[in-house]
Amino acid sequence: MRTHGRRSLWLEQALAAEDPDAGSRLAGGAQTDVCIVGGGFTGLWTALELKARAPGTDVTVVEADICGAGASGRNGGFALTWWAHFEHLLALCGPERALELAGRAERAVRGIGEFCQQRGIADAFSLDGWVWAATNPAQVGSWERTVRLLDRLGASPYRQLGHDELVAMTGSAQHLAGLFEPVSASVQPARLARELARAVREAGVHVYERSQARAIEHGPRAKVVLDSGSIDAEQVLLATNAWAAALPEIGAGLVVVASDVIATAAAPERLERAGVKPGVCISDGRRLVNYYHATAEGRVIFGKGGGTLAYGQRITAGFDHPGRREAGIRSQLLRTYPALWDLPIEASWSGPIDYSLSGLPFFVRLRDAPSVLACAGFSGDGVGPSRLAGEILAQMLAEGGDAGLPAALRTVPRRWLPPEPIRYVGGRAVRGAVARKEHSEDLGHRPRTVDRLVAGMDPTGYAYKPKGRDRDPAGRAGDRDPAARAG
Repeated sequence: MRTHGRRSLWLEQALAAEDPDAGSRLAGGAQTDVCIVGGGFTGLWTALELKARAPGTDVTVVEADICGAGASGRNGGFALTWWAHFEHLLALCGPERALELAGRAERAVRGIGEFCQQRGIADAFSLDGWVWAATNPAQVGSWERTVRLLDRLGASPYRQLGHDELVAMTGSAQHLAGLFEPVSASVQPARLARELARAVREAGVHVYERSQARAIEHGPRAKVVLDSGSIDAEQVLLATNAWAAALPEIGAGLVVVASDVIATAAAPERLERAGVKPGVCISDGRRLVNYYHATAEGRVIFGKGGGTLAYGQRITAGFDHPGRREAGIRSQLLRTYPALWDLPIEASWSGPIDYSLSGLPFFVRLRDAPSVLACAGFSGDGVGPSRLAGEILAQMLAEGGDAGLPAALRTVPRRWLPPEPIRYVGGRAVRGAVARKEHSEDLGHRPRTVDRLVAGMDPTGYAYKPKGRDRDPAGRAGDRDPAARAG
């Protein structure tokens, strides 16, 4: 597991007030009860929750770079719930558990806000909600199936927006229709990650940064072999996001692709004149999703999914360099906010997304190494649900059970995909077809039949297939999944 040194704007801001050499690096050997590999949100929330549940447990976190250097410090800054993934939850978990897990994910977002308030970084979290928008006629109503499923079960997390209210809320007439979900937040994710690492240390967790994991040897106890030492542990948690795909057992359930983000220069007066308000998070309904929001300092953060595709599940330096897509992303920004045509782009960054073939993360013990627990598959929506994942994983580590999870979330999702290099070549072909299809829709044209057919082969696309009395009387195809809208 390796990152390649490029920092996001979020991380540069968060590290400006820190000593860059303050983190300790493991040298030699150590022993612990639980070793967590990965110093991002999932690993850190798990460590904090585990110490709260079982204070006597000795917990160690090892991170190849610095805490927050991976996806936790380079995303788009959205902390969202699981309501937009309700089709996935319903299909995999059944109605009762789907509602329970969606409710817990909503409480997790509020919990992040409470943490920020308690730790004195309240300005790093803003509960201003999320807009699921349509930016061309083909996207209008893409949320209808999700809303109908929720209505049948008595849940109403969304509010339909009138066009005038939608334009006023988002600052763009490009938004034709949309829903509003109030319990979602914009965050400064790197500040959150760095403060979380400090809280974990204060709770008595050993945190070693710049400590590259090379291998895990397993037996009665596990040994995490690092580039500068090793750690013996009763249990190991792999909380490495997309990097976990390097393990064939985990990678079989993932497609790894980059998401890229740009940030404009800070110009609060320009944004105010253009009617662009800070806070509210916005995603459109395309598969190669656009996601964006304005910050309190007057920047527009604009991201797009569907970047670099991993060959053989390897995350190379190409995942850290979004320059090839910057012009295209900027064109999408200007399509949404044409009044900002001359606002310069000040920063750009990228990172890998671990798309789950089921649309939801999974929590599994490795078949040949049951002392090793792994969590992956957040599909670009990890900032909010990672808080819930920390609760689940801490319970699994403390009690040794399955935390009451449905079997589908304790299993690596399976779908036949061809071997490399066919998988890579096919993935690029599908991604290209999706891009051409969505470009045609932006222009108001009917996409070519071949592009629609090839785009439909996307293995990370998901359509809920109801049965019996749950069947949609309108007979419509499944909605577009707004996965990776947080980047």
